[in-house]
Amino acid sequence: MARTAIIEAQGGPEEFKIVDLEVGAPGPGEIRIRHEAVGLNFIDVYQRSGVYKLDMPHALGMEAAGVVTAVGEGVTHLKEGDRAAYAATPPGAYCEERVMPAAQVCPLPDGISFEEGAAMMLKGMTVVYLFERTVPLKAGDWVLFHAAAGGVGLIACQWAKARGIHLIGTAGTDEKCALAKDAGAEHVINYRTEDFVARVKEITGGRGVDVVMDSVGKDTFEGSLKCLRPVGMMISFGNASGVVPPFDLGRLGAMGSLQVTRPTLFTHIARHETCQAMAKQLFDMVVSGKVKIAIDQRFPLEQVAEAHRTLEARKTTGATILTL
Repeated sequence: MARTAIIEAQGGPEEFKIVDLEVGAPGPGEIRIRHEAVGLNFIDVYQRSGVYKLDMPHALGMEAAGVVTAVGEGVTHLKEGDRAAYAATPPGAYCEERVMPAAQVCPLPDGISFEEGAAMMLKGMTVVYLFERTVPLKAGDWVLFHAAAGGVGLIACQWAKARGIHLIGTAGTDEKCALAKDAGAEHVINYRTEDFVARVKEITGGRGVDVVMDSVGKDTFEGSLKCLRPVGMMISFGNASGVVPPFDLGRLGAMGSLQVTRPTLFTHIARHETCQAMAKQLFDMVVSGKVKIAIDQRFPLEQVAEAHRTLEARKTTGATILTL
């Protein structure tokens, strides 16, 4: 039996229940993994609240690290006793142990702790697809990154610095702006006290940025478009402030032939080989010391509801993990 955080109906954090569930044996193409730490992400909030629909009841959680305890037929890249980490579907990581598909579970290098592994997989591979797979980015390019002091943001600041990319980070407090600056953001903007569109134009000499990376959604979407140079790319990869309302595509032409995309990590990692290659890019950056994983909040599994409340209130910085 494994302690597991489930919801029986979508709604607020109060919907969480801790139950004991049978784990079972892995089938073909599956593994069983005993978790040492579990990552918390905004996609978990979307699934819990109903922004993303799930069949009920359902365990939540998309990211964790631990030790492989059994391997099903056909799995060759992992064996019993291996350290491993993942960001993967289906949801169900909020537990002590689970059986899951093996394809997106990655061997975890010895130089990376379980807590780091649990905190970095979804956020870090999101940074990989944002900077390496969505639009060609090179040293000297300009990026505007919203929520730069969050779990994804602090990795993005370091990634941009390592690649020679000029990153302008936004955050909602001076303290968070300082964290983003320390992580490698070249410029920071407190969007609560400054007009981020005007500041971006000032910083770039009126040109605008090549790419905006926006996980905030409704509150920043319009302003983000105004920050782009002609033919610039808007990457909308989340909606922490709410879903972006319907948008007239014709406006993109009038605003300078702008481009907009709405990618998801799980499209990028759907193929086993691609997922493992992206994980290696991430692991190499962390092992090299160019990217450090900031774990600023830890909650025991039994306090998962409080962890969600803290994340939704935007009271977190860096990564948040659940401990077991």
